[in-house]
Amino acid sequence: MTSTLQPANPTEAVKRPGRWLALSVLVLAVLLVAVDATVLGLATPYISEDLKPSGTQLLWIGDVYSFVIAGLLVSMGSLGDRIGRKRILLIGATAFGAISVLNAYATTPGMMIVARALLGVAGATLMPATLALIRNLFHDPRERSLAIGIWGATASAGTAIGPIMGGFLLEHFWWGSVFLINLPVMAVLVLVGIKLLPESRNPRPGPWDMLSVALSLIGVIGLVYAVKEAASHGLTWEPLAAGLLGAGALYGFVRRQLTLPTPLLDMRLFRNRGFSGAVLADLLTILGLSGLVFFLSQYLQLVQGRRPLEAGLAELPAAVGAVVAGLLAGTAARRFSVRSVVVGGLAAVGLALASLTVIDQSTGYPLLGAALLVVGVGAGFSFTVTADVILSGVPKEQAGAASAVSETAYELGAALGIALLGSIVTGVYRGFTGPAGTPAEAHESLGGAVEASVGLPAQTSEAMLDAARQSFVDGLALAAGAGAAVLLAAAVAAWFLLRGQRLEGGAEHP
Repeated sequence: MTSTLQPANPTEAVKRPGRWLALSVLVLAVLLVAVDATVLGLATPYISEDLKPSGTQLLWIGDVYSFVIAGLLVSMGSLGDRIGRKRILLIGATAFGAISVLNAYATTPGMMIVARALLGVAGATLMPATLALIRNLFHDPRERSLAIGIWGATASAGTAIGPIMGGFLLEHFWWGSVFLINLPVMAVLVLVGIKLLPESRNPRPGPWDMLSVALSLIGVIGLVYAVKEAASHGLTWEPLAAGLLGAGALYGFVRRQLTLPTPLLDMRLFRNRGFSGAVLADLLTILGLSGLVFFLSQYLQLVQGRRPLEAGLAELPAAVGAVVAGLLAGTAARRFSVRSVVVGGLAAVGLALASLTVIDQSTGYPLLGAALLVVGVGAGFSFTVTADVILSGVPKEQAGAASAVSETAYELGAALGIALLGSIVTGVYRGFTGPAGTPAEAHESLGGAVEASVGLPAQTSEAMLDAARQSFVDGLALAAGAGAAVLLAAAVAAWFLLRGQRLEGGAEHP
């Protein structure tokens, strides 16, 4: 089965002047989101020390952004199709910058969680709008593949710039400064975007159904919250009720979309095997990776004692690998087939994660650096090709909704990954046995243990920290193994679902 799109009319194939300059504005939005996501992990030890969140609050700080953005992406992508993708992108970027200030000056764990949630509302407008605008800017399939590769490479570059810039700021300023770096990027995006970006929207949009918006938000947040709480505290009545509410809301959402004349999300998109396969691959990939990414900065700083800037530089191979792979992915998929490139990328990431199951407190950087490089290359190939498959398989009027499905899979995977794999790390960590006199707060998080060690007798402090670090590493190794299993399962699923799939402008492969 293939999913190619024939232009509705000959003018669609005309190359729009200034499209590459417009692309440079769109990648700024991607940079904004990627930098914000990565600096949070680096700043987590400092946030723990200053705000003193519990282990559960720390996980909420890490994943509430993904909860909210996953619940709103489809709604915001559809809204962009209706009111204009340029308009919603500029509104979202402005809000993203303003709410970043609230993140920077949060004074309590609760305030930080609310600030991250509000940032999710703003962030939900950005990513679908950028991909949808690329779909409308680039009608030539090979140019669009390159543009998507640049889009993905910029996201990866942001994951490299974020830790390095964040590490520099954390060594010279307070932790809130890492969120303020969003402001200059947002300002350039808005000022230049007003001039360079063309407006595009669905010419026959229909009304924006608020009931569908509510059902989508309640459904996603309910389900993810249920998984998170069940993984952390067992299957009690609270996560069970949340899960049932979420499942019921999502069922209602799907039923409503099938009956509305102009739905928020056209469910017929999922009848395309290539589209569904690409979405599933994205979800499972980020699910398997996100737990590792969230805790890796803590491992580098709190276990191995690296300074923030050094920890940021240590994560650079993943971003470099992803940038290079993203730029080559379209060409590789046309030469070797979509299926082989995506499956090869997923399998490579899975094997790299499997290699991290042997880490301990003193693991040398060669193993870590090599594993991160392979993770970057594999993810760069997979994510870029699946984004191209998703965009090329839908009419350009539905580009926002299709992009939103892709990004929802990504964010939902991130939320589930942090909830499930993060709960593995936290659950193993909390079980460590410290020496007599170990404070209760040391069991909440590794950052809490480091903070609690101050003021303890030297021998007690050293013994407690060694036990806490070893338990944290044991949990991280177990989470890496679980992530590896998820990625290898994703590779098997992609092998069957992407059979015969091709990119526009390329030959079909079995």
